[in-house]
Amino acid sequence: MKVRLWRHDTEMLDPVNAAGQRHDRRERLFFEVEFEGVRGYGEVDPQPHPLNGDPGVEDVLDELVGIVIPQLRQMTEREGAPPAWSRIGRMAGPRPASNTAVALVEMALLDRELRAAPRTIEELWPPIVDTPLQVTVSMIGDDPWRIPATAARVRVKTQPGAPSPLALERLSALDVPVLLDLNCSAGMDDEVIELVRVVGRVAEVSAVEQPYAPGNLIDHARLADRLEVALSIDEGVRSLGDVIQIARYRAAELVCVKPARVGGLANARTIIARAREVGLRPYLGGFFESPYARTVHRALARQGVWEPSDLGVAPTRTADPDDEVDRAPGAFGVRPSAALLEQSVAVTFFD
Repeated sequence: MKVRLWRHDTEMLDPVNAAGQRHDRRERLFFEVEFEGVRGYGEVDPQPHPLNGDPGVEDVLDELVGIVIPQLRQMTEREGAPPAWSRIGRMAGPRPASNTAVALVEMALLDRELRAAPRTIEELWPPIVDTPLQVTVSMIGDDPWRIPATAARVRVKTQPGAPSPLALERLSALDVPVLLDLNCSAGMDDEVIELVRVVGRVAEVSAVEQPYAPGNLIDHARLADRLEVALSIDEGVRSLGDVIQIARYRAAELVCVKPARVGGLANARTIIARAREVGLRPYLGGFFESPYARTVHRALARQGVWEPSDLGVAPTRTADPDDEVDRAPGAFGVRPSAALLEQSVAVTFFD
């Protein structure tokens, strides 16, 4: 088995200010596994620094090089072949970076397994819904908003306090609902309720996302009971148990499921199905991935995600989206482009 790991630094075309971090650059991690001449690729896009329980890119790299890749090699040597992609989620440990590292390897193994079959992702996961598109902008600061006509909902990064006149003007021009994403920045219910009231004068507010810290279900449940719009939990969704507890506490109506956060595609698929069973409305979130990972995520979302989700292109200044993938028959239909990988920094190679 051959293993290759790259990191690719990219600058976002449209920076997004969140309450605790500015999203203007991303370190995209690409992973290749090759066995018996068949290759598969995975991608995750960690945040630059740890925040709200999510790991930073250096933590993810340490987890990959020090723990996950050695475990993968040992399993392959012991069993004579790479493990099935659906088993990899069980390798995740208790460290914050573990789920993200495992998700990267899982995607590559799934790609390789489909190509070896050969099968496509649509054969494995027949699409049953055309999941609508959600896009992300910020009303913290004055960075431009570029909202495609295909967007069904706009996630607006925000924080407690009065919106600026520019923000209100931009909000009033929207003809689709907005989801107000507070990224754990709220201190009390009243400031969230007031923000919804003010924004609601100029735009349709469909939901408020993650006002309080991950795991704080009591405050979320109380606020959910007081709000006139839906409440969503994002950073607080890391496992199947989290979704069950959210439903039990009635802490939200919506949940944002991010494959890299929950340990990969298999876990995300299980969580999405369980969320629907307990009366929650799941949607797929992301970390500003390249067109490659977004293609994979779209296939997952079309399995049963009706809510608008983060599945569109996250443009960068360093590459045209069409240049970031090569069209490849079978599996996902695309893979990270050779040019993109050539421009990336090799972290580790094993033959």
